[in-house]
Amino acid sequence: MKQVVLFILIFVAGSSFAQKKQVCFSFDDLPVVNYGITDPVYQQQLMYRLVASLNKHHIPAIGFVNERKLYKSDGSIIPFQVGMLKDWVEDGGMELGNHTYSHPDYNKVSFAEYTNNIVEGETISKKILAEKGQLLCYFRHPFLHVGNTKAKADSLDNFLKERGYTVAPVTIDNEDYLFAAAYKRASVKSDTALMRRIRNDFVDYIGKKADYYEKQSQALFGRNIPQILLLHASLLNSDCVDLLASMFEQNHYEFVTMNEALRDKAYQTPVTVYGIWGISWIDRWALSQGRKGDFFKDEPVTPGYIKTMAE
Repeated sequence: MKQVVLFILIFVAGSSFAQKKQVCFSFDDLPVVNYGITDPVYQQQLMYRLVASLNKHHIPAIGFVNERKLYKSDGSIIPFQVGMLKDWVEDGGMELGNHTYSHPDYNKVSFAEYTNNIVEGETISKKILAEKGQLLCYFRHPFLHVGNTKAKADSLDNFLKERGYTVAPVTIDNEDYLFAAAYKRASVKSDTALMRRIRNDFVDYIGKKADYYEKQSQALFGRNIPQILLLHASLLNSDCVDLLASMFEQNHYEFVTMNEALRDKAYQTPVTVYGIWGISWIDRWALSQGRKGDFFKDEPVTPGYIKTMAE
């Protein structure tokens, strides 16, 4: 009898370990995506709710900054915008990464213009991190466009390495920006019922996306890999991070840093195909391994009413 009980305990423990899942929360376009609402109080409250929800669930998130948002048109600094980044780092304990100065598309600009934009986008972020004894060491490509040819991609990779950056990939790619645009329009109309519907559908959508990319990682690597979730610093996410975190917790995920996620050897998988698209790294790895057609079926789609509202 004791042997049976011991076997059951070992089996349960082994199964729990095998199903260990991890996710890194990453946010693009910091300080915030304001959709034209320039009121400082609105933006500061958005950031406060976002940080509070992340801290509530002990999520070590990273935010990727577009430093153009920190300046007025005359080149002077906007103090409250810089203050929100400091709140993210100092009050929230979060990391910062470089998302370029003005969010250019690498498919549409030259190497020189793009790399100058990267350098221009690191000034204030570096100072804020230095005050906490940290370095600016992660870069996220706008639109997830890494270069539409091998030569262009390799040139950028070499530049980033020389400048001390590590690329911050994305595995759980999604269209949260469409949900965010719809949510903002519902909020302007004070349509609380529609806002609730959008929140619920968004959390359900992200859950399905996580399940989808979990299955893709199983198909490619035979195991779960640490996932990197792409979100934006929007009103939608300031109202939904608490719900998203609870959903991931219920699905047995633990929250990890970008550094912890990238330690997994899966992130060393070579990418050998290039195009104009901005897609998940799991999709890039799959295409590089010659996966086609049915491998990509059943990816969750954004609800039609969200696409219509976001137009």
